[in-house]
Amino acid sequence: MLEELHSVYPSLYGKDYSESDMDKRFSSLVEKHKELFEREDISLFSASGRTEIAGNHTDHNHGLVIGASINLDTIACVSRRDDMRVILSSEGFPTVDVDVSDLEIKDEEANSTNALLRGIAKGFLNKGLKIGGFNANTTTRVLKGSGLSSSAAIEVLCAEIFNNLFNDDVLSPVELAKIGQYAENVYFKKPSGLLDQIACANGGLVEIDFEDNSNPKVTKLEADFASQGYSIVITDTKGNHANLTGEYASIPPEMKSVARFFGKEVLRQVSFDEFKKNIKEIREAVKNDRALLRAYHFFKENERVEMMSKELREGNIDTFLMLVEESGNSSFRFLQNVYPASQSADQGLSLAIAISEDVLAGDGAVRVHGGGFAGTIQAYVPSYLLEKYISAMENLFGEDACTVIAIRNVPVCRIF
Repeated sequence: MLEELHSVYPSLYGKDYSESDMDKRFSSLVEKHKELFEREDISLFSASGRTEIAGNHTDHNHGLVIGASINLDTIACVSRRDDMRVILSSEGFPTVDVDVSDLEIKDEEANSTNALLRGIAKGFLNKGLKIGGFNANTTTRVLKGSGLSSSAAIEVLCAEIFNNLFNDDVLSPVELAKIGQYAENVYFKKPSGLLDQIACANGGLVEIDFEDNSNPKVTKLEADFASQGYSIVITDTKGNHANLTGEYASIPPEMKSVARFFGKEVLRQVSFDEFKKNIKEIREAVKNDRALLRAYHFFKENERVEMMSKELREGNIDTFLMLVEESGNSSFRFLQNVYPASQSADQGLSLAIAISEDVLAGDGAVRVHGGGFAGTIQAYVPSYLLEKYISAMENLFGEDACTVIAIRNVPVCRIF
């Protein structure tokens, strides 16, 4: 098995990985499966985490986003069952045992893995596809709470297990992402968008256009930041996400309140010119200046995504990085998701951005990463500054605060 995996590792983990480390990781996973389930007839699956490159908080209003799968993944060892039970043992969490012959929505299971598994199974049945039981144990290197979407990774991973074991991989990565979102929205009861699931499932660097939210347009992009002398570094500021649900949840409806002024549901249905022309009247009607600023961010961020895609296609790294900085500044000033207004003393992200700018001194770029308010920043760090940058960040936020990531071009898949 390990010899076969050796040919797979480079496509999953890029150039900078330890073969012996990965061998130990996969061997331990398989041995754990044998211990838990006493099965030898196993398959191995992998789903990556994701990074958001541009389009901060625009997907809920049907905007444009650039995202990418990364070389940190969740892996699963799987064996089929003869009944309809799905038993999932995730490292560090209680084992979940769900009978997928019962796919009723259960309110008491909201916000649980049980709900996700039932929802994913139901998503397959809704498409007229097959489901069945399986045993799975997983381990992950997608950092939890880091904006790298560990939850979306496990969703699309479980969807791919159903897809591969029972349906001959008939569904595309985007269709698997939609099933993950369906499970999260309907069964898990979290009103999430589709960005995380697509970026985890699809593989590579992509522009996603959510104008038709039920059928997003995914366009592949190419970029090799390492060959141009840059590493992408995610810094975890160790901020506390507790009590921030309201902060995250306020962004989509505030943007939509501006859309409603025009009789529309989402901002994508409104032009920037209409917004500017009517801004006085919108302000009087909405009575929320932050909503207007967030709408302004939406319009400018959509324009920026198109420009960033163009610069990536043309290989203009300097212009691309300038636009990354603009995106980060827009999130800070207009979207206002770098620190919670209710907790102004806790500004780890602001501090991380300040120190990043000091170390980078105009070379590279830095921005808030993911949802914001607490958590992580993303920096493009030139190779000659990488050691200095990581030292500065980890001196401030602690050992292992920094993770260097790379783009993975392989979608969620069975690898053995």
